Amino acid sequence: MTVLGAVFRPQLPPERLRDIARTAEDAGLDELWLWEDCFLESGIASIAAALAWTERLRVGVGLLPVPLRNVALTAMEAATIHRLFPGRAVIGVGHGVQDWMGQTGSRVESPVTLLREHLVALRALLAGERVTTDGRYVKLDGVALDWPPSTTPAPPAVFAGATGPRTMRLTGEAADGTVLTGGTSPDEVRRSRQLIAQGRESAGRTGHHPVVVYLHTATGPDADTRLRAELDALGDTWGPDGPYGVAGSAETVAGAVLALAEAGADTVVLQPTADEPDPEGFVRFTAAEVRPLVPRDE
Repeated sequence: MTVLGAVFRPQLPPERLRDIARTAEDAGLDELWLWEDCFLESGIASIAAALAWTERLRVGVGLLPVPLRNVALTAMEAATIHRLFPGRAVIGVGHGVQDWMGQTGSRVESPVTLLREHLVALRALLAGERVTTDGRYVKLDGVALDWPPSTTPAPPAVFAGATGPRTMRLTGEAADGTVLTGGTSPDEVRRSRQLIAQGRESAGRTGHHPVVVYLHTATGPDADTRLRAELDALGDTWGPDGPYGVAGSAETVAGAVLALAEAGADTVVLQPTADEPDPEGFVRFTAAEVRPLVPRDE
């Protein structure tokens, strides 16, 4: 099954979220995704509000930067969300943008070590375990949640973001799913799947590991111009082929979604440009025009 979502970008003011969440619900969108980029909106406050304003919509946060949070607080927040809105939240964590972490005094010497320790402790806490650990960064002494989420049929999944090979393997080893950044091409999804599989094999983990991919998307009369400006702004952070994106009609966008799904993406989240003139219209376009062109069952 290919899940299709859209992003509410935090460059929009928080008061726009209500209308966009309700538009997504009314349009039948599969999932609405939020970010917690510094220094914009809170991911937890935003997901709680979006879920409260809707009844069916699934809402994801990708990602919460772990250097800003004690893992016990992350677990308390996630457990509360999952108990209030069972089955409708997807929460992902990541090691954060290092420059931003430096600005907050939260930057650590080994972001990958911190992310691993945070993931292990967070998943255990959400499974209802009492956790004692004395890691390099994560230290807990007999901590257990008084209000853990339901573990039937399983504890809530914890996703993690990844870009480089080490972090990609780590998500396979220690997370329940992986979030890939916007600009990731189908070939890069395939390579990511291989790295995730290596991590899962090293940890003796089995079963399916879902992958979420953001897709830079623009539609409308100036779609090509807006998409090109968005991708050009990413600069030298990409290889010679540049970041992956799509501009054009619903048929063109659906083709790019299917290419990512065939490469191994379970969820494709359409990411509008920062200057998208009609965010509500973009959500309706995703749900009403692109969704019917993307088979739910592969």
